[in-house]
Amino acid sequence: MGVRSRRNKKQSTDILPLAHNLERIIEQTAGLPQVRKADLQFGDLVLIATRNSIYSVSAVDDGFYLVCGGWFDKKGLSPVKTTVTGCTLGGSIVKLDIVAACGLRLEFGGRVVTTPIEKICVIRLGSQN
Repeated sequence: MGVRSRRNKKQSTDILPLAHNLERIIEQTAGLPQVRKADLQFGDLVLIATRNSIYSVSAVDDGFYLVCGGWFDKKGLSPVKTTVTGCTLGGSIVKLDIVAACGLRLEFGGRVVTTPIEKICVIRLGSQN
């Protein structure tokens, strides 16, 4: 009984630092320059410069994007219609509601993850000639 209670006590204390760190991650990412999925409309173009590549991501269908550049160019797949899972710090925590955020890594459907994003530019369909 003594071993079991020590194990349960240790497990319960391990959760607290994780929860505290998760709250800090959420707070820190909220202030980053970012593009939310909900703010994009059909035809809007997002240019994303990562540490190693440049991507163009255009909103096409509900939840789908036409993507060119970076890894997709290297594999001869551009343009590809895919989803955007969200952005991550590089681990398993993904912010699902955004297409891009400076300092985070973009994760496409199929688990393609970019290097950290350095710059973002949004070109609205209505502003194109």
